[in-house]
Amino acid sequence: MIDTKRYPRLARIDSPADLRGFDEAELPQIADELRAYLIESVGKSGGHFGAGLGVVELTTVLHWLYDTPDDRIVWDVGHQCYPHKILTGRRDTIHTVKQKDGVAPFPKREESEFDTFGVGHSSTSISAALGMAIANAQAGNNRKVIAVIGDGSMTAGMAYEALNHAGGMDTEPDVLVILNDNRMSISEAVGGLTRMLGRMSSSSTLNALREGGKKLLGDKNSPPARFVKRWEGQWKGMFVPSSLFEEMGFHYTGPIDGHDVKALVGALRTLKGLKGPQLLHVITTKGKGFELAEDDQIGYHAVSPFDPAKGVVAKSGPKKPTYTDIFGSWLCDMAAADDRLLGITPAMREGSGLVRLSKESPERYFDVAIAEPHSVTLAAGMATEGAEPVVAIYSTFLQRGYDQLVHDVAIQNLDVTFAIDRGGVVGPDGATHAGNLDLSFLRCVPNMLVMAPADEDEGRKLLTTGFRHPGPAAVRYPRGTGPGVEVQASLETLPIGKAELRQRGSRVALLAFGAIVPAAERVGAELGLTVVNMRFIKPLDRDLLLELAATHEGFVTLEDNVVMGGAGSAVGELLHAEGIALPLLQLGLPDAFQHHASREDLLAEAGLDEAGIRSAVLKRWPDLQHPAGASARTAAGGA
Repeated sequence: MIDTKRYPRLARIDSPADLRGFDEAELPQIADELRAYLIESVGKSGGHFGAGLGVVELTTVLHWLYDTPDDRIVWDVGHQCYPHKILTGRRDTIHTVKQKDGVAPFPKREESEFDTFGVGHSSTSISAALGMAIANAQAGNNRKVIAVIGDGSMTAGMAYEALNHAGGMDTEPDVLVILNDNRMSISEAVGGLTRMLGRMSSSSTLNALREGGKKLLGDKNSPPARFVKRWEGQWKGMFVPSSLFEEMGFHYTGPIDGHDVKALVGALRTLKGLKGPQLLHVITTKGKGFELAEDDQIGYHAVSPFDPAKGVVAKSGPKKPTYTDIFGSWLCDMAAADDRLLGITPAMREGSGLVRLSKESPERYFDVAIAEPHSVTLAAGMATEGAEPVVAIYSTFLQRGYDQLVHDVAIQNLDVTFAIDRGGVVGPDGATHAGNLDLSFLRCVPNMLVMAPADEDEGRKLLTTGFRHPGPAAVRYPRGTGPGVEVQASLETLPIGKAELRQRGSRVALLAFGAIVPAAERVGAELGLTVVNMRFIKPLDRDLLLELAATHEGFVTLEDNVVMGGAGSAVGELLHAEGIALPLLQLGLPDAFQHHASREDLLAEAGLDEAGIRSAVLKRWPDLQHPAGASARTAAGGA
């Protein structure tokens, strides 16, 4: 429970209705308590950190001024939602964030009526808020709709599609967009002049004159109205970054200090009374109030549990390399060996392992910001001119570039390599970040080569295989570490479409794809079964599968992808095409979106850990006997 002595005001706030019982003069103290409590809570649990610290004052003022949940606040991405969750009934459980059965790390409609729109990917808030505003207008209610979008999310085209639609509608929608601008390059520009203009543009008197002028001039498309609009835009454009938004049809207010409670209350109170599309530009500092986070905004974006007095302490001892680390090393080694290689990331340099390339070969490194569709078509354009682009992307984010993968890469059979991180079960970030669909949506695309490594060294070899393949190729690997196989320094390829026979057993063959191979191997050794590391989802090793089908009573396919349309389905399709009636047990992820929990918990729930695999196999073939010590022999080196 919250310490009532340390947090005397916050301890009394179980909902925004309680917050609205406080006087405006107490809001700065409430914000201070909220920031301190957030630091304490995330220190215990870990989670997204810096973004939340940057919106403490804004969150406090929004819930105090607006009648939430009837008024709608739509948070973009959701990295900044922890203060919102604390103020909306989840204060005493926020320390369980990302944990099994705990608080969700992002806004989630099923969790709270205050979470108006479920998010996880960026740049959706304006579209969603506009949809809400239109539906509300159709229903004849007057609730307010606010979209809070970070400046990073404004790099995605979807945000501008929504702005363009909202500002161009004949019947102007009542929607407020708050641009949370925390770029360090802007902070120096926020001086006396811009603060003055921010106060002026948020002034109730100025806006009353503006709104009165709109009524006097009548039709916004009339010559006088267009003249005044142009004059206003030119005047503002000389001093503040408003021109773009004004041209798109939004009334721009700001920039104002997003940590100044009085300024926020004044601006938002004014905007609350205005009609039509409004944009408020606030300047904030990511990590505000925690010096270490302010100084290292990338490092403190998301953290493991830490001591607030000391910050995040690096773990001692040798670090086991992750698949991301292995990709990053491979990328630089391959870049040294082939000057045609170009590396692309949609704003995930650190997460996808491109830090080293960005430093060693900056001219061959391209960060396109949060623009996944553009990243894929950019690669396609590069490939048409003889370059060898590698798109490093999370599985869940590749979904946003799927149209481009199909139309711009695959149809033209272009030589683009997709290094797909966070494939399969991801864990604590929940359904929005799960990579459980990629094998299904990739294998149905003509011309695609699709691979999944069983271990670290195989990951490096398959990356080289995909890169050398003259066409689109995808290597899909999981979050975190592998089984601990030593990675060889060579840039060796593997034969395309050839699986690896790990163990020759009897009766039943376990056909394992990617990260599930080690667990399958242990079960196979225990039960005396054949175990195959499939490596390739497309093309399958047809010859080996037909050979095994002739000598075994059944197949078990294992994958950390949804069963529907996945790698196991590919095996079933092959057997059916060949007229082979063989019992086939498909183990994979269920036809459901996964909740947030550890990767280990989710694999166990899906029956993809060692115990689950053993149980499923014995349930289908209960008469399988444990082998004698020498009954199973291992086939080293492949089929």
